[in-house]
Amino acid sequence: MRKKRKFNLKDLRFDKTGLIPAIVQDDKTGQVLMLAYMNKVSLARSLKSGKTCFWSRSRKEYWVKGKTSGHFQFIKSIYYDCDLDSLLIRVRQVGAACHTGRRSCFYRKIT
Repeated sequence: MRKKRKFNLKDLRFDKTGLIPAIVQDDKTGQVLMLAYMNKVSLARSLKSGKTCFWSRSRKEYWVKGKTSGHFQFIKSIYYDCDLDSLLIRVRQVGAACHTGRRSCFYRKIT
């Protein structure tokens, strides 16, 4: 039987630019809402505040989801994958997750 060890932020494998992908999922419905990127600082801010904070690759700045729109994501739990290189963040989503006003960013289907 494997012994559980306490999670350490240093265990995560951030890419060469210091980022890790974060899939955001509705905690109640299981719907995938969005994909964004975090660095160590934005993850630490998220853990401290209880709201998602990401790193914008295009704007090169931190952004708290909902700060301007009011569509906050309140963190219920955070999981990491078996390779330690991606996150799954389960949230209580207020309003739309997508900048288009849709609940999820994944509304287009490849046919």
